[in-house]
Amino acid sequence: MTRYVDEDLHGVEFRECDLTGARLIGVVLQDAVIDGLVTNLVVNGVEVTGYVEAELDRRHPVRVLIRSDDPDDLREAARQLHTGWAATIERIRRTPGVEGRGVNDEWSAAQTLRHLVFVHDSWFRRCCLGSAELFTPMGIGTTVEPYHGAHGLDLTLDPPLDEIVAVREAQAAELESWLADVTPAHLAARAPVPDDDVWPPYARGRSVLQCLRTVLNETFEHHNFCIRDLDLLEAQEPVTAPPHA
Repeated sequence: MTRYVDEDLHGVEFRECDLTGARLIGVVLQDAVIDGLVTNLVVNGVEVTGYVEAELDRRHPVRVLIRSDDPDDLREAARQLHTGWAATIERIRRTPGVEGRGVNDEWSAAQTLRHLVFVHDSWFRRCCLGSAELFTPMGIGTTVEPYHGAHGLDLTLDPPLDEIVAVREAQAAELESWLADVTPAHLAARAPVPDDDVWPPYARGRSVLQCLRTVLNETFEHHNFCIRDLDLLEAQEPVTAPPHA
């Protein structure tokens, strides 16, 4: 175990780190941001995860629908997520070029949408439909080898926003059509993941519902990330003085 004693970690950034079991004792923690999979977090003797989750559900009721086992709730979750993304894409279009800009080493809006192309191909088509087809070339997948750039992905592509949105719209329609007829028994069944070495390798043994939830959760979380970064980008824009009368 690594121990830091009397260290100045002001402004330190932990990215994609496993901090399970971390203990911060006698620390000064002001203006800090924690973003990730957080459970059983105790702050000054108070377990705060429940408070955080309840507040997130209040702000984003679609989270409750995503956790549901009811096909009607899942259909409504997919509809709300699609509507939310459609509004954000229109926001992006109002500032041409912003889709290619990122902040704080995060993905740009275009890259985020391309990642969701990959999520649909992998977690929906492969895991819910059992498809063994190649992934959509424009998708951006995991950085984990040997899956990075594998199974049809073309890392040299830089497609325009309209092309990315067209693919995402087709994927949303495919998901909507499938959800229209899905039953509780179908959702509870074991996911028909092809028996090969393609991403995601750990999906075998999961239910169709668990794989579907991954798709919906990824769509939700990355929408939040995109909005967060668009807000930051807009805040960076210089204020233009109004013209003199």
